[in-house]
Amino acid sequence: MKPSPHLALALDVSSAKHALQLVEQTADSVAVYKIGMQLFYAEGPALVRQIKAAGRQVFLDLKLHDIPNTVASALRSVAPLGVDYLTLHASGGPAMMQAAAAAAGPVRLLAVTVLTSMEQNQLAAVGLQCSTEKQVLRLARLAQKSAISGLVCSPLEAAMLRRELGDSAFLVCPGIRPSGSDKADQKRIATPQQALANGANLLVVGRPIHQSDDPRQAARRIAEELL
Repeated sequence: MKPSPHLALALDVSSAKHALQLVEQTADSVAVYKIGMQLFYAEGPALVRQIKAAGRQVFLDLKLHDIPNTVASALRSVAPLGVDYLTLHASGGPAMMQAAAAAAGPVRLLAVTVLTSMEQNQLAAVGLQCSTEKQVLRLARLAQKSAISGLVCSPLEAAMLRRELGDSAFLVCPGIRPSGSDKADQKRIATPQQALANGANLLVVGRPIHQSDDPRQAARRIAEELL
């Protein structure tokens, strides 16, 4: 089978050896490999280069959030690695996102709206009294106006964003759990089929694949659901 253009594997493991093993095991079904803070801080840019050298797309999930100049400088440092996607927090504001967009070059920026681990009570705890959907939409529109390429949202908000923002919006959804999977620390989740039906473009799956007894088969089953 060909890698599903809708499937990204979150390499949320602690070593390059484990990550590269997962890439090899899932290469026939996964199109994009996400390197988050855990793995990037442990292994650094060398692992990105190895996965890119294997002809794979890399999604660097660093969730940048700082003053505009610092974020722009970080992007200029990352750009030579050839990553395909990189995340930043939309809550960093328009000046930060605009500076990032100006410095991104060919890197496709993805603005994180509201983390999938957060629910209404968590938003209230940080002083946000609006609903989760309203906050997601507010940040999504802000990101679009700031020339950011795509959005990271829970699969539960994907349908609303697709309706409000139209077909051109590129929606990336973590919090994907095949039927029967453990929710773990995720709150706003959906199955792969539900997320795709809601309008998601790229689904990020981690533990249901890399913690499986057979990651190859786990990835294939999810890819087949997305056909």
